[in-house]
Amino acid sequence: MHNMAVLAMHGVIAFELAIPCEVFGRVRVPGLHQAYDVRVCGEAKQVKAGAFDIRVPWDLSHLADADTVIVPGLDNPMAPMADEVLDALRAAAAGGARIASICSGAFVLAAAGMLDGLRATTHWLAASQLAERYPRVTVDPNVLFVDNGQILTSAGAAAGLDLCLHMVRQDHGAAVAADAARLAVMPLERAGGQAQFIVSEPPSSPEALQPLLGWLSQNLAQPLPLEDIARQAALSTRTLSRRFLAQTGTTPLQWLLAQRVRRAQALLETTALSIEQVATETGFGSAAAFRDRFTKLVGASPQVYRRTFGGGQAASG
Repeated sequence: MHNMAVLAMHGVIAFELAIPCEVFGRVRVPGLHQAYDVRVCGEAKQVKAGAFDIRVPWDLSHLADADTVIVPGLDNPMAPMADEVLDALRAAAAGGARIASICSGAFVLAAAGMLDGLRATTHWLAASQLAERYPRVTVDPNVLFVDNGQILTSAGAAAGLDLCLHMVRQDHGAAVAADAARLAVMPLERAGGQAQFIVSEPPSSPEALQPLLGWLSQNLAQPLPLEDIARQAALSTRTLSRRFLAQTGTTPLQWLLAQRVRRAQALLETTALSIEQVATETGFGSAAAFRDRFTKLVGASPQVYRRTFGGGQAASG
């Protein structure tokens, strides 16, 4: 039987603590009574979990016996972490255990030095903090999860479900993972490279560019070639591109593309406009071009995005 330890630290997000318990605890494998022995291991016998406390049956010593250790997110990942917790994680990894984090649990792995030199992810809201605090980690805020072999990280809570199903698939195959997904009443796991559905905010820019950025945002539906943008800024295209890159970290057209996709996301979430109408409203020129660009940047088609996040009645198209 596969020994699974779920780490419970003070400040653990209870929902994320429950995800691996429910997914792995219900896995059914033909010929096996139980595929995973799931143990919640705490840094104390009673762990604070927001609105309530959790009595934890196992202590940190059981991490040493685990084949896999799951680290759920914390409500304040910037808070100091106990040396005993980090040492127990390092010892588990040194013993060959697979180590995976959900959401801000990546901060715990980073604090233990397990993500140094690796690509990792976390919730998009915390990605910049993770990158700043742990510069030796290559943070990718645009994916659901990253599998580095022994070390795995995932984004927000829903992505934690995807990661758990991914590990079930690794351990026992696609059919068992599909059964686990049905038991959890969720679709099969999404690919790890799929976007987190949130287009990151553009880098902050000095006041010098603010009038131009405001003008661009108000004219997203219009064709905006680089020459027209440069004319609006009273600059040559070469100077504009150089200043834009220096002040925003991207090119004018890439910035414009990101803003168009952000606007499209809002329209898909809050209106019943057809896909063709959304394409027109956001300046993509054609529905085909819109679908292609949106899917590449967001990781899901406009139709899938609307079904997932749309609050109103969706139109056809």
